[in-house]
Amino acid sequence: MAIKIALAGNPNCGKTTMFNDLTGSSQYVGNWPGVTVEKKEGRLRTHKDVVVTDLPGIYSLSPYTLEEVVTRNYILDEHPDVVIDLVDGSNIERNLYLTTQLTEMGLPVIIALNMIDIVQKNGDKIDVEKLSQALGCEVIETSAIKGTGSRQVAERAVQMALTGVKTHPGHTFSKPVEEALSGIESLIDGTVPQERLRWYSIKLFERDEKVLEKLELDADGKKRLEEIVSGLEAELDDDSESIITGERYQFIGKLVSQCVRKRQSGLTTSDKIDRVVTNRWLALPIFAAVMYIVYFVSVSWLGTIVTDWTNDTLFAETIQPAVGGWLEAVGAAGWLQGLIVDGIIGGVGAVLGFVPQMFILFFFLSILEDCGYMARVAFIMDRIFRKFGLSGKSFIPMLISSGCGVPGIMATRTIENEKDRRMTIMTTTFIPCGAKLPIIALIAGAVFPNITWMAPATYFFGIFMVVISGIILKKTKMFAGDPSPFVMELPQYHFPAPKGVLLHMWERGKAFIIKAGTVIFVACGIIWFLQSFGFGPEGLYMVEDENASLLAAIGGVIAPVFLPLGFGNWQAAVASVSGLVAKENVVGTFGVLFGLGEVGEDDPALLSMVPTLFATSASALAFMVFNLTCAPCFAAIGAIRREMMSAKWTWFAIGYMTVMAYVMGFIINQLGGFLFYGVSFGIGQVLALICVAALLWGLLRSYNPNKTARKPAVAGAHA
Repeated sequence: MAIKIALAGNPNCGKTTMFNDLTGSSQYVGNWPGVTVEKKEGRLRTHKDVVVTDLPGIYSLSPYTLEEVVTRNYILDEHPDVVIDLVDGSNIERNLYLTTQLTEMGLPVIIALNMIDIVQKNGDKIDVEKLSQALGCEVIETSAIKGTGSRQVAERAVQMALTGVKTHPGHTFSKPVEEALSGIESLIDGTVPQERLRWYSIKLFERDEKVLEKLELDADGKKRLEEIVSGLEAELDDDSESIITGERYQFIGKLVSQCVRKRQSGLTTSDKIDRVVTNRWLALPIFAAVMYIVYFVSVSWLGTIVTDWTNDTLFAETIQPAVGGWLEAVGAAGWLQGLIVDGIIGGVGAVLGFVPQMFILFFFLSILEDCGYMARVAFIMDRIFRKFGLSGKSFIPMLISSGCGVPGIMATRTIENEKDRRMTIMTTTFIPCGAKLPIIALIAGAVFPNITWMAPATYFFGIFMVVISGIILKKTKMFAGDPSPFVMELPQYHFPAPKGVLLHMWERGKAFIIKAGTVIFVACGIIWFLQSFGFGPEGLYMVEDENASLLAAIGGVIAPVFLPLGFGNWQAAVASVSGLVAKENVVGTFGVLFGLGEVGEDDPALLSMVPTLFATSASALAFMVFNLTCAPCFAAIGAIRREMMSAKWTWFAIGYMTVMAYVMGFIINQLGGFLFYGVSFGIGQVLALICVAALLWGLLRSYNPNKTARKPAVAGAHA
């Protein structure tokens, strides 16, 4: 039977870095049963019979967020053999709060005192022996980012699992609290495992509803429990949960004063950097500059060089001619050659050509996340988002959405306020994900080749859409209210581990490649078939003019909808609709229709096709904006449905995103065409100005939720 080791700890404590170091490529990702929080498991490299589970990062075991519930349920129900508790040594006082809870759960616990390199760099000293004695469990110094101590912790955890060592909490509370806990223990003794008697008694003292529901105390037991808890609350003049919290921090404060010696109270290197990057006036310009450099290098400069080679050399000059020649040599039918060479290789190749750009983008984003800068960005954005009805917690899912919208939507589970969570779900996919990068690169390269800021501008346009949506929606009855409080640990800055960065980059890019080899593969084949065949009096036949194809007929029905946006032709309309399956399909569809697998994004042949697709460059920009901000792909829509747990809210979210995308595209095309491309002023421009006025009204109008709230019922009246 496999040994189960669980990794627990606060967010940003280095848990994922250690998990990657211990498991390497033998890890797999899924969802916890019944919930959409990511579950990561892997086999320990040195022991293939040992399964390591990376639990969600949490601050405590109180069941307030889904992550806390998942972690607590796993430890209680799955019974891991050992829990490795990662404690950030540079922020030890805050991290030990979770440690005191873990040691009460009756399982073997070993502490990985992580980021010890930062502790030493700061000149601080931690007495590991004294810390171990006080906590009642072994403590081993580690630096996950440097790969030191991780294997030692894992090997010791395996030994503990094999020998069955138990951990007994080294801390006790004040005498009145201990007496109250003893009284509660006598109520439940024999109904819970002996090693977890203390943990259950503390949770009952805190009036933990999930534990109360699980233990099913009888009426006498509930009455006696309430007498014990309320009696101590009256004596100490505080609520039970705050009493336990205070007791824990009192113990931790005393422990830290005995075991930790700070070099001086001066500013650390991280503090000095934060004085600049989180400065009220400099923070946003610095963030804008950082993202500009990331997108410029990824999309406009280095990424373009690599993508051009992939499209022009690898696919157009090597793969397509080789496969086409082989098919011709073996006497394959013309339609089969067209399907494979033009449909599948041309379509999928057009998408895969952008993989290098995506890997470069994910590489830089991984560096920013691992070094600690992105945590500061969430802090920076909290100050801004709070003014528009959202909190920094809403920005974290949006950061995740820059890789993929599905985990970004799932990350909204950390937001306790239901209104804020729904609004974040509705707006998080406005941030361009990796799947939308090919659309950005295609339009920016083909239509705006000399505008280097076009790609990074799309990222900030996504943030702009989030901001205006937050303002507009918060002024409605459905979403009115104060935003959720935002609490987040800011980790010390450090150089990211190359191995962790590369692994993070690969995990994000791999999902894109898998989708290209499955969903987009099938979609390109279907699009090629619909484009190559028509239906006439004699039935199905292969067309010479694509305008007579089945795809043209289908697109012709859809195209008038997009005419006000400037791309009312069937090709662009079909590409936009195919993006609902997967956003990469937008480029894949063009790959089939125009042979983008045979030309680079800046090839003159492609540029000559653009006028046939878009009325003006403003229309091309409208096309890009619409496809970046409208309803996301089917996978993300499925995630929205699971998170909203309501078909009505799901349709509302899809409708809101699509309507906002359409309005923005309409304004850009109509006013942009008039102001820059000589389009005459007409009814379209009038309607666009009305749309602008409506948006401004939604942004600037005053709203008092109390005016629309129902008056409270008075005595004698029926509510």
